[in-house]
Amino acid sequence: MSFVTDTTSDLGAEALDQQSASSPESAPAASASDPASRPASDSASGSGSRPASGSGSRPASDAEVKDADLEETDDEDEDEDEEDEPAEGGEAAANGSASSRSSTDLFRESEIAADYMEGLLDILDYDGDIDELVVSGRPVVEVVEGGDGSGKRLQALVGQRGATLEALQELSRLAVFRQTGSPSRLLLDVGGYRALRRKELGAIAKNAAEKVKEYGEAVRLEPMSAFERKCVHDVINALPGVESESEGVEPSRRIVVRPTA
Repeated sequence: MSFVTDTTSDLGAEALDQQSASSPESAPAASASDPASRPASDSASGSGSRPASGSGSRPASDAEVKDADLEETDDEDEDEDEEDEPAEGGEAAANGSASSRSSTDLFRESEIAADYMEGLLDILDYDGDIDELVVSGRPVVEVVEGGDGSGKRLQALVGQRGATLEALQELSRLAVFRQTGSPSRLLLDVGGYRALRRKELGAIAKNAAEKVKEYGEAVRLEPMSAFERKCVHDVINALPGVESESEGVEPSRRIVVRPTA
């Protein structure tokens, strides 16, 4: 039975070859109009979350790929209010939508995050007081020492260079998003770490600015988080004769301080 099938397939292929040779212009038209002859990737491109070039009918140009890369970088930076670059385009719109929320909504976000952190402290058997605030139109949760010598244990929630704190902040924002359905600009602090770090970064920024003014050459700082870069930018922007910008990608993104043009 299989022998008959193979022979039929060979005869059919030979007939198709002869037909294609006799009418070379008709074959492309037929394949273009016949849905069954289209590649499976064409029909599958519409089921993805977002087509790479919008229509899927032509490859993206080099300029389009570059623009897409820039948009992805901007989206990553917009996750934090501590961004190191001025608000532009989509970032300004995101901050505008956040500022339009009422104080009640913002305080509700801080309550949700506080409940999340309270549950985490219970699991870890850590003691600490949790304050729920709204500062400058932004929900804030502060975990502070409870007066029973728990400060050293709370430092474990900060981690090296605040890495653990940043991770907990993202988890707290996720908890808010799951209940409200809206992205949150929540700021989480533990043991007053952010205030202390802000002072340290202020001194680093001023020292870099002095070197730039003295030698007239750019100074590159060590890689920093978005919060840390924002602190440095705020200090540099307030000083005359110097300017700052960020370069690189996470986690090696850093600030460059140079003389003003």
